Amino acid sequence: MLQCWKRIHAAILVASALAFAPDFAAAQTLPQGITQASSVEGITEYRLANGLKVLLFPDASKPTITVNVTYLVGSRHENYGETGMAHLLEHLMFKGTPKHPTITRDFTARGMRMNGTTWLDRTNYYELFQASDDNLKWAIEMEADRMVHSFIAKKDLDSEMTVVRNEFEMGENSPFSVMLKRMQSVAFDWHNYGKSTIGNRSDIENVKIANLQAFYRTYYQPDNAVLLIAGKFDTAKTLRWIANAFGPIAKPTRSLPAFWTAEPTQDGERSFTVRRKGDTQTIAVAYKVPSALHADDDALSFAAEILTDMPNGRLHKQLVETGKAAQVFQFGLNGYAPGLLIVGAMVKKGEAVEPVRDALIAAIEDFYKKPPTKDEMERVRRDYANQIEKTLNDHEKIGVALSDSIALGDWRLLFRSRERMAGVTAEQVSAAAGRYFRRDNRTVGTYLPEDQTLRADIPAAPSVAEVMKDFKATGQTTVAEAFDPSQANIDARTQHRKVGGLELTLLPKKNRGETVSVALSLHWGDEKSLFGKQTVSSMASAMLMRGNSKFSREQLADEFSKLKITGNVYRFETTRASLTDALRLVGQVLKEPTFPATEFEQLRKQMLVGAEGMRNEPNALAQEAMSQHFNQYPKGDWRAPQTIDETITSVKAVSLDDVKAFHKNFYGASKAELSIVGDFDAGAIAKVVEDVFGNWKSALPYTRIAERHTDVTAIRKNIDTPDKENGFYTARINLNLRDDDPDFPALSVANHIFGGAGLNSRLMERIRQKDGLSYGGGSSLNVSSLDRDASFTVSAIAAPQNLARLDAAIKDELARAVKDGFNAEELARAKSGLLQQRMQTRAQDGALAQGWNSYVYLGRTFAWSKAFEDKIAALTIDQVNAAFRKAIDPAKMTVVVAGDNAKMKTAGNP
Repeated sequence: MLQCWKRIHAAILVASALAFAPDFAAAQTLPQGITQASSVEGITEYRLANGLKVLLFPDASKPTITVNVTYLVGSRHENYGETGMAHLLEHLMFKGTPKHPTITRDFTARGMRMNGTTWLDRTNYYELFQASDDNLKWAIEMEADRMVHSFIAKKDLDSEMTVVRNEFEMGENSPFSVMLKRMQSVAFDWHNYGKSTIGNRSDIENVKIANLQAFYRTYYQPDNAVLLIAGKFDTAKTLRWIANAFGPIAKPTRSLPAFWTAEPTQDGERSFTVRRKGDTQTIAVAYKVPSALHADDDALSFAAEILTDMPNGRLHKQLVETGKAAQVFQFGLNGYAPGLLIVGAMVKKGEAVEPVRDALIAAIEDFYKKPPTKDEMERVRRDYANQIEKTLNDHEKIGVALSDSIALGDWRLLFRSRERMAGVTAEQVSAAAGRYFRRDNRTVGTYLPEDQTLRADIPAAPSVAEVMKDFKATGQTTVAEAFDPSQANIDARTQHRKVGGLELTLLPKKNRGETVSVALSLHWGDEKSLFGKQTVSSMASAMLMRGNSKFSREQLADEFSKLKITGNVYRFETTRASLTDALRLVGQVLKEPTFPATEFEQLRKQMLVGAEGMRNEPNALAQEAMSQHFNQYPKGDWRAPQTIDETITSVKAVSLDDVKAFHKNFYGASKAELSIVGDFDAGAIAKVVEDVFGNWKSALPYTRIAERHTDVTAIRKNIDTPDKENGFYTARINLNLRDDDPDFPALSVANHIFGGAGLNSRLMERIRQKDGLSYGGGSSLNVSSLDRDASFTVSAIAAPQNLARLDAAIKDELARAVKDGFNAEELARAKSGLLQQRMQTRAQDGALAQGWNSYVYLGRTFAWSKAFEDKIAALTIDQVNAAFRKAIDPAKMTVVVAGDNAKMKTAGNP
């Protein structure tokens, strides 16, 4: 279970303990057909007569709600010829029902962030939205409706198949994605964990609608699903809505299919080689490991972290710090059934991989001979505990995080995993490593027939009931306030102070977990002093956490973990108890780096590997060509974009003395903004800020470097990217615009309708929903608050064979928008969606802190935000259409297309 935490990117956000208090009135008056089961730390399970499980997590700290439905079906349940079907069905579940024919459009109109994900053992769907009875009731009714009444129609399969195929092609551009697919297929002989969730191309292209419909009717039923609702809602009303929406769905009479295939014990090392065009070498070593339900899973997770942690891991020290590899990594691919633990390294192109492979294998398979130290065990234990704590503090993430535990059979496994961490010993970790990190259980290297084998028998998993029999929850909840994220309340609650050259903004409020978000912005230099300093500036910033006057790189990582700091020195989250020490530590990191020479060379190698890895990527090459065409500044100017080759050259040229000099001359808080939002004492923290930053001055003066608007002649450019399965399209036009111009609100709404609203935008309705050409695309409007240097951009991906059709479709939609305009219905949805999304953003402490930094720099308050939203609310359709026609001339847009020319010609493209 512990490995799953490395896949959870949780932010420390707000929650309310008061809302976690059991709703006894609701418990005593449950709707007919609903019974209450277990309850852990504010999450209560209910069950319906038809088999549906319901988890309610009331939390009034933020005015948002997450609805998450997990179906116990994933790629493990697919049959021959049906690989990728679970994922394909996930896509079709957004195509609507007779009662809800435009689900994605409805999501956008309500400002809901939504998505679905498919994995080995489960599929989940979630939506995050502004808390309201109307929104929640609609979401519950919609999820109940699409559970059993989704169209799953042939016409939708025909268009969506090509979109999913494009997603497959996107993965084919990724060396890691391709490596993972091959690893699965080579490591497993029979079990479905050997098949990638995205599926086989031929299965994606040829699966029959009847197969999808049968799959849907079998698995999308209440007795195979768990509904979780988290956020600000009334429990009693919510249970009534659930009973009314899901209760009438009959309990299925079918029995779920039984799966009895078990992977046999591996009887020798295995190997494979992927030979494709690329720029970075990757070595991966996989070992068969037990189910996530098995006790050894926790110990193996500790071993993987001790090996690959950066910068404290054993492999990092043996391979990265010695210059043999640029990076090491680990990835767990297991769940309900036994799976794989994958450990790997990235090596710079042209350097020998064999020594890295041999060292990697030796370090892993000799691990059991060198048991973990006390510090290694404590570091992993602390990091896991921090990750779990932050996830449990965030009702917007907890629903999705619970999906993996639900897939194993019991959502409470998440809490049980936390309790078990404290009991894992170094001896258990060493013993588990010795059982599974063995030659004949390895997939990598060369096959060598031998009489003597070192097989590893994978034990059977215990039942969920056995795993859970002694579980007792011990977690505690804390008190938070229900914070109103209106602009007026934000302005009223905020305090502003001046600390030397630093503008300090403080917004104290009670949070669940006593969490705090901090944002720091430093301004330095001018057009002359920063000339030619782009790369050295990036490298100086990257070196800050690699050692200073008090701590080594490893010690700094430990200190950040101890203080529960998530993020970096400019944007981070911590807790009330740690804030003072966190600010002092961040100040020390910024002011006293020692720039170790060995770390500098590591950084140089990593940056070179990263840049060289972009040389043949269609999106990188297209964006480079676009930025160079629109560049109006001389090489070396702070505003001038660098090419990949220029970046590589400059990284090679920068010396350690250059980095030290840049820090000495530019770093300081002579002009800076610091905003703190969350659970803290404003008076005490203001004194800490004064002590840390009050006298920190920049040696060189600061003058803002202005951007200037220039009309650029339109061109069309094609870039050949041989042997790439995916291509990239981008178009751009410069605009003479600033965010205080009268046209900006209308143009913002027009952009949202055209390509900024995700799946429900005009653009995606055409190129994905209708034509099935692209998995992802959209438009963006980039506008400054100070300069008139704005731009409108359209981008999308597609297979090379489809790039010409994609180009034509985008041209057609731009011409239609200019000629015919948008309609009143589109405007109403855009207004609703944009305004609700902006409110949701203000409900995030990290976004509030960053927003205050920006507004303070500009001399604004959140009243400006309210005025802008009022302008959006008052817009007419004529104003929106006039603004778009005035700004956007398709004939003046520069277009760059990158793809495999041979594949484009095969498809008849020019």
